Amino acid sequence: MTDSIIFDVDGTIWDSTGVVEKAWNDAARKAGMPDRNITADELKSLFGKPMDEIIEALFPDVSAEKRAEFAPFCFENEEAYLKRESGAVYEGFQAMLEELSKEYKLFIVSNCQKGYIETVFEATGFGRYFTDYTCPGDTGLLKADNIRLIMERNGLEQTVYVGDTQMDADACKKAGVPIVFAAYGFGTVEEPDYVIHSPHDLVDIMYNIKEKELSFK
Repeated sequence: MTDSIIFDVDGTIWDSTGVVEKAWNDAARKAGMPDRNITADELKSLFGKPMDEIIEALFPDVSAEKRAEFAPFCFENEEAYLKRESGAVYEGFQAMLEELSKEYKLFIVSNCQKGYIETVFEATGFGRYFTDYTCPGDTGLLKADNIRLIMERNGLEQTVYVGDTQMDADACKKAGVPIVFAAYGFGTVEEPDYVIHSPHDLVDIMYNIKEKELSFK
């Protein structure tokens, strides 16, 4: 019997790329990084990857040492911007959380920096719906291992993961859990186990599989 749902953040809960575009461009100017215009569309194509890989993709000609110096400053600027100007929560997401949190334990696993999930909770008020969460910034582990960690830490037996990229699907395969593809998000997924085109679609899927053994590809 399915006992829980684990969520990604960016492209699944909200779209913060418009705010992050401004924050990162401002941080890059202040940090003396090469002059370039980081765009929201560019960030959408990169979100889901570990943060060091995102910064490397944005600044490939900058030394690893310089990128490492830039990262904390960039994250601080991002947090400050998001506290002033929230990301855009997908329509119907809170109503879905209200309904599903009555039946399931809810969790977050994201490939983000330490403090980002807390910033999401502060901006949205969604923290009250979630039992536990983690990210590489907390554990040093990537998504597949963090999914397993959340499952072990909370005694979960059957869970599903809701995400919007092929990287999410690959992590789910490694972790041995089904992927629910949030098709309204940033990416694509080849042969997902389940597909939702809006947050509320998850309610129907979960009630359909509630008493069933989960199937996945």
